[in-house]
Amino acid sequence: EDYLRILRSAPHKGAAAYMRVSSTVNSSRLSLVEKGVCESIQCKSQELVIREQGLYLIFCQLNFHFPKCSKSPIDLKIELLVNDRVDRQTLSTLCMSETCQDKTFKTLLHLHMTHLNVQDRISVTLNHPEFLNDVSLPNENVLGVLRYSDGM
Repeated sequence: EDYLRILRSAPHKGAAAYMRVSSTVNSSRLSLVEKGVCESIQCKSQELVIREQGLYLIFCQLNFHFPKCSKSPIDLKIELLVNDRVDRQTLSTLCMSETCQDKTFKTLLHLHMTHLNVQDRISVTLNHPEFLNDVSLPNENVLGVLRYSDGM
């Protein structure tokens, strides 16, 4: 809710999207499940399609939930795809300690600024979508895009 309010007042150049994301069955690609803001960007079920060329800030915040304590490390990888090719990725290793609790939570924020062209498609994949916390924190998993200028 706070991000949505900030996004509406941000000095962007007309194109903006802010969507809740969720994991899908048998797929590493996240789904866009709820339209928050979708201005001058086409919001499809698994991707955002750019309608205006320019310099864009892309951000993705994801919350993870590990219901069982694991003794081995878990690598979480977020991939930001532009036209089905990895444009930026984040890798975070969650190491469990000996005093591990039954439940563990982790939040990852992914930021990327890039030039995008008309018809470029943006999507996000996870290597472990089963750990995405879309039960207790469903509204906190978001993908956002802001256009800042006409070009570079």
